[in-house]
Amino acid sequence: MTALFDLAPPPAALPVAGPRPLVIGLDIAIGTTGVAGHGWTDHVHANAATLHGRFQQQLDGITTFIRSADYVVIEGPAFSKARLMGMDQLAAMRWMVRHELWKRGIPYAVVPPDNRTIYATGRARWKDETGKKLTPAQVKGKVRDNVHARYGVLCEGRWRYDEADAYVLLAMGFDRLGCPLAEVPTTHSRSLDGCDWTEFDKAVAQ
Repeated sequence: MTALFDLAPPPAALPVAGPRPLVIGLDIAIGTTGVAGHGWTDHVHANAATLHGRFQQQLDGITTFIRSADYVVIEGPAFSKARLMGMDQLAAMRWMVRHELWKRGIPYAVVPPDNRTIYATGRARWKDETGKKLTPAQVKGKVRDNVHARYGVLCEGRWRYDEADAYVLLAMGFDRLGCPLAEVPTTHSRSLDGCDWTEFDKAVAQ
């Protein structure tokens, strides 16, 4: 499992009191961001000619989904990809969203990609029956299939994988808050360790 932060094992989930909070999952990207809430998925697609234009389109679109949120879960970086071209731009996009959440006083958590995949499928790496490693697209297909099977949410269309990823992030947030959307095996829920839930836990404890 790849951990984004060097954290001690987190405490048990803190159950929230009262009605189910509004949690939003965000699979942030410069081109298309997957968005999810309880029972639904959507996306923000940016097609401006310039990078700054796409940044702004993403921020404007994402803000329409998060402005009333109680909590937000976003996908963090994979350190294995830290040197690939464009990762600095994606990091900037993620931090702009995080800053917007901070300005609005919305607690957010950061989930590494491997943890998200494990929560959905039980492991981060998969092989086919011949022992050949599955491609990233094939693994994303497994995530999408598991979102449909476990939560009854079918993500379709061109951005289906982005939306499915966002729904897993959402589900992880609800699980951390003590009100999981569905029963998840320990082989999957182990992925909650290694995520940064600091702001979540502070908000619940207040």
